[in-house]
Amino acid sequence: MMTLLHGFQLEREESVPEIGCLARLYRHERTGAELLSLIGEDENKVFGVSFRTPPADSNGIAHILEHSVLCGSRKYPVKAPFLEMLKGSLKTFLNAMTYPDKTVYPVGSVNLQDFYNLVDVYLDAVFHPRITPDILKQEGWHYELESADAPLIYKGVVFNEMKGSYSSPDDRVSRLSQQSVFPDTIYGIDSGGDPKDIPSLTYETFKSFHERYYHPSNAKFVFYGNDDPERRLEILDGVLSEFSRIEVDSKIGLQPRFNAPRQLQHTLPAGAQEAGEKQARVTLNWMLDEVDDVELNLSLAILNHILVGTHAAPLRKALIDSRLGDDVTGTGLNTGLRQMRFGAGLKGIDEGDSEKVEALVLSTLERLAEDGLDPLTVEASINTIEFRLRENNTGSFPRGISIMLRSLNAWNYDRDPLSPLAWEAPLQMLKTRLASGERVFEDLIRRYLIDNVHRTRVLFTPDPEQSGREAADERAKLDAARAAMSDADVEAVIEETRALKRMQETPDSAEALSRLPMLKLKDLDRKTALIPIDIAERSGARVLTHDLATNGVVYADAGLDLRRLPPDLLPYIGIFRRALLETGAGDLDFVQLSQRIGRVTGGLSAQDFTSTVIGENRGVAWLILRIKTMPDKAAESFAILADVLLSARLGNHERIAQIVNEERAGLESRLVPGGSSIASTRLRASLEEGSWVDEQIGGVSYLNFLRQLAASIKEDGGAALTATLERIRGLLVNRNAMVFNLTADADGLTRVEPDLAGLLARLPSAAPAAYPDWLIPGLPRFEGLTMPAKVNYVAKGESLPKLGYKPGGAAMVASNWLRGGWLWDKVRVQGGAYGAFSSLDLRSGVMTFASYRDPNLMETVAVYDGAGGFLRGVAGNAVDLERAIIGTIGQLDTYRLPDAKGLVSMLRYLAGDSDERQQTIRDEVLNASPADIRGFADALDAVAAHGRTVVLGSEQAIKAANAGLEDRFTLTKVL
Repeated sequence: MMTLLHGFQLEREESVPEIGCLARLYRHERTGAELLSLIGEDENKVFGVSFRTPPADSNGIAHILEHSVLCGSRKYPVKAPFLEMLKGSLKTFLNAMTYPDKTVYPVGSVNLQDFYNLVDVYLDAVFHPRITPDILKQEGWHYELESADAPLIYKGVVFNEMKGSYSSPDDRVSRLSQQSVFPDTIYGIDSGGDPKDIPSLTYETFKSFHERYYHPSNAKFVFYGNDDPERRLEILDGVLSEFSRIEVDSKIGLQPRFNAPRQLQHTLPAGAQEAGEKQARVTLNWMLDEVDDVELNLSLAILNHILVGTHAAPLRKALIDSRLGDDVTGTGLNTGLRQMRFGAGLKGIDEGDSEKVEALVLSTLERLAEDGLDPLTVEASINTIEFRLRENNTGSFPRGISIMLRSLNAWNYDRDPLSPLAWEAPLQMLKTRLASGERVFEDLIRRYLIDNVHRTRVLFTPDPEQSGREAADERAKLDAARAAMSDADVEAVIEETRALKRMQETPDSAEALSRLPMLKLKDLDRKTALIPIDIAERSGARVLTHDLATNGVVYADAGLDLRRLPPDLLPYIGIFRRALLETGAGDLDFVQLSQRIGRVTGGLSAQDFTSTVIGENRGVAWLILRIKTMPDKAAESFAILADVLLSARLGNHERIAQIVNEERAGLESRLVPGGSSIASTRLRASLEEGSWVDEQIGGVSYLNFLRQLAASIKEDGGAALTATLERIRGLLVNRNAMVFNLTADADGLTRVEPDLAGLLARLPSAAPAAYPDWLIPGLPRFEGLTMPAKVNYVAKGESLPKLGYKPGGAAMVASNWLRGGWLWDKVRVQGGAYGAFSSLDLRSGVMTFASYRDPNLMETVAVYDGAGGFLRGVAGNAVDLERAIIGTIGQLDTYRLPDAKGLVSMLRYLAGDSDERQQTIRDEVLNASPADIRGFADALDAVAAHGRTVVLGSEQAIKAANAGLEDRFTLTKVL
């Protein structure tokens, strides 16, 4: 007789030591819903539900529904329970994601009650959403008409999000490359939504899509962590028991194989092309057969790393060395589809060279398959992948969600959900085959790439007129729709516009809001969690250590003080950073160094850190090299670190010229997807030193510098650049001016102490260079940065101390209140932008507003300027204040893995931050009062009157804004 526990039948139970969990696979008897219950010790608990959601066309229905189900539900009839939980939760994750064939709703929290609250809200949201016609209009699309003589326009959050996505050349290349090999399946359409197709979505189709796919019979649930395993079943059965099993046809079809390769061509929006400038791109794309073999899946992942996983990988290197283009594009293995896709391509090519790129890729693959892969490259890739799997370091992203998504790579297609998680035995089998001399990877190259005729070559050519033409097409469609309307139709659209705004502006009732499960202030820890730190001096160097449980891994950081550099050298840091790791070192060339790093370490990387020093009106800037290793390999790992610092081949002119081109191409590609960050950094650059450095080494100034540098290299071959990089090395590589940071358990710290001493002994010791003056140049108060785009990124801000206000913890509460209230409602919900942010840096005191994929410009600035008035109006609302405080504590208590704790502790030390200051901020947050909120509101009024404004967007939009302004934007062409 079948035994049920809370309506669930246990179908399978097994230990998965690779993730430290006992896995139980259940099926809900009444509905057929599946549950993967992962029981472990991780305190960062995770819940998620996934539905197969195959769309029929590119109207964005799956994506719009993902947004919409979070806009109120049967149990929680408020406009945005998702937002309310964001405001007042200690969540470690709270979001949703639309994929080409599934939609996933995961949450995470360390706090048990908070975790159960999030699970409760999400379960009601997905199964009982309040998806009214107005929700579709808000989140998807609608006609907007203010008056009979006003222009008819489209508005909608997803509509504008996807207009931003379609403004990104990289996004278009990725999308069209995928579609090229899947023309007959759902992977051949855009689940996110094509802006030209989104307005075809009707409410009836929208509603029926939810009824068809958002049913327990089509649901896969995951719980992960240290919560009560039986309580999981009880919670789910309480929700699922009102449903009955139905048949849901959501299977993902297979793409029939091509009989021969195909060639396609598309255009991309581009700026005006300079003489001799190459802007075309080409990708080669393969569809792989469905793989239901764990060892084969793992082997293909390792092969991907072998071919393109590092800058020295043979296929990637062949593409760059060819000089046919500037950087790779569309490259790598996509494992999140039923049939995987592999791609390789180049950007910055002459459009007549696409066949040369194809021939190069195919001949390189043929050579590797025939002559064999370098055994050291294979060893390095296997070690790298194995280290990643054992470390299971997902950064700030909860491990449980990463595990869920890995499992869905099989489970979503009715395969074993545990197979992607249990990698130990398949890896050992692979190693055994390699040790026997089997040509595993060479055979995979031949089978899945060389002999695979299901391949496309897709050429993308630049079209400076495309953005304008698409805008004109949209305008023509709107004008045609307007012309077809009767007077009564026009009045109806005007009234619908007003009704939607009334709905958006009407606050939720106190009774409805009170239904949401929320933590209380009494549930919060009033003490800041401390990170252990020991500060010592070894051989003239500052050494910080952190005794933390790291599962045997040693994390080591070496900091180079960029404050020692004169300002004219700062723009070179982006090149210097990469040159240390990507040019070779000593007797090792670039490839050999990469192999050595991969074989010995768990990874060697570099990153920048900038900040304002606490209590001082000056900035700090550091270049930090980060390496991870096991104690028994620490000596050689630290030797590698010393080698790259002392003997990186900064005279490798060919490789450094490639780095310059890759940096330029990469930054140009990031302008659209990273527009908010670009605009915000530009804004802050004239307000504080740290952001000025950020702009010099990663912003618009850096992009202009790279373009000039590329031209100078063509003139002198790179000799001047080499001399400059050597000068930088001479100023920075000095142990007396460096800081070293070690994170490991006590045993690991003890074991690597002699290895650290060996590293320090190799480094130069001299009196550190004096700090030069950094004089920040002024920038226009109103600055417009232009590029071909359909949306804008609007930033405004100012230094609050300059305006006479010193922000503290209570100001953080107010800033968070704005982000989840005023900005969300006015810029996102009513304005149609994809996002809006308020950011307060307590170290510098700089306050910044920014929008993301925004159809508006001056309307958004007006919202920023009204922030002070909003705060004064709500400051007395005790319930909202409490939620803002809880959300801010969640921000302060960001969940971190041990390596991140060690790094954060070091960065606080470098900025003059202390445990005492962290506690003071926490106290100020917990004790924030209405008077504090009003005081911050007054400061924001000063920002409105005196702040800087930077807009990244289309020249047409910024010029149109200038037409009505007294203080006009100074325009600078960026792309």
